[in-house]
Amino acid sequence: MKITGWRTLKALHNWGRPIGDINGSLISGVTEIPFLVLETDEGICGIAPGGHADIERIFPAIEGEDPRAVTALYDRMLSWVFKSGHAGSVFGAIGVVDMALWDLKARIANEPLWRHLGARQAFVPGYASGLDYPLSLDELVALHQRFAERGFTAFKLKGGLDVEQDLERLLAVRDVYRRNTAAPSVMIDVNESMSAKQAVRYVSRLERALDLSWIEEPVRRWDAAGHAAVRQQVHCAVATGENLTGIEQFEPLIRERAVDVLQAGMCWGITHFLRVANLAQAFSLPVSPVGYNTNPVAHAAAAIANHLSCEVQDLTFPTGVSVDQRIENGGIVLGNAPGLGISLDEAALAKPHAEGSWTVAQGPHVRPERAGLRLSLRTTENDTLRSGADKK
Repeated sequence: MKITGWRTLKALHNWGRPIGDINGSLISGVTEIPFLVLETDEGICGIAPGGHADIERIFPAIEGEDPRAVTALYDRMLSWVFKSGHAGSVFGAIGVVDMALWDLKARIANEPLWRHLGARQAFVPGYASGLDYPLSLDELVALHQRFAERGFTAFKLKGGLDVEQDLERLLAVRDVYRRNTAAPSVMIDVNESMSAKQAVRYVSRLERALDLSWIEEPVRRWDAAGHAAVRQQVHCAVATGENLTGIEQFEPLIRERAVDVLQAGMCWGITHFLRVANLAQAFSLPVSPVGYNTNPVAHAAAAIANHLSCEVQDLTFPTGVSVDQRIENGGIVLGNAPGLGISLDEAALAKPHAEGSWTVAQGPHVRPERAGLRLSLRTTENDTLRSGADKK
């Protein structure tokens, strides 16, 4: 069997609500989800979600190769771009190809990827996380009531602009989950918006009122010393790593004892996640994959010993996309369909539809000018941290 080509299809996901974080919001709540279809000479295709705009740079590394050599092809793709580097969108393309290869490999074996990777069971524990920063308090509570109905006992909110507002939201949502447990697990993600000292002050205020499980990305992704300073001065765990592109970038965090929970973005692929998990296990650290549409890395999470909890960002899937999994009992129940369990209705995807605005050049993910440079933990009239918001 040989890899012969690839196609790109695009689905739209209507979240049914505004979504975003401190760096910007998407008021329309409609996002584009690219899907890669990797073709072979025997007619079996691999399917994977995620941005792969740079696939033309790395496809020559796998063209004509046997798709079952997944990890060797992963390293071959990294080697193919070693001179210019594998960060950013190139790493994203490598990750999506990697997921499509794993999907192919498991389809060839006619078994779900979770079983192909050696998992004993199909259930993956998770936590609710709705990209919920632009929601009002009432909307936020209503959203998490829907998650609570699926049995979740842990949740994460977006925050970082106003500590008192964040505290109010955390307490309100914590009460929602008390229908399922007396002690819900509470997390906050501030998306690299703070200095280390500001993050310590921020967490200290929250911890006077509640038991915080972790703060996520308190400072810039590469700031190992900053993460270490936060970790040493707060009670909660520090989680980070979703934006690191390659396990070599985790080394400073490990060396500086700067992290309690290693994270990996789902869009970076299966092999990357497995390697991060192995690295974390060597240092007795848990791992937690950051969510993405169709939850593809959940298959790998089911197969490792040190998985903590998988982020679940929504309870629905993009239009024209079917996924063999269920969100229930506070996690993901993976099905028995071969591969990642993803099937695409190409006729539905080909129909004209409104465009989303997740990937436009001007945002919504634009780092604000004053991020990490604020003296106050409260919102002020001149605060510009919402400058990345999409007003559509």
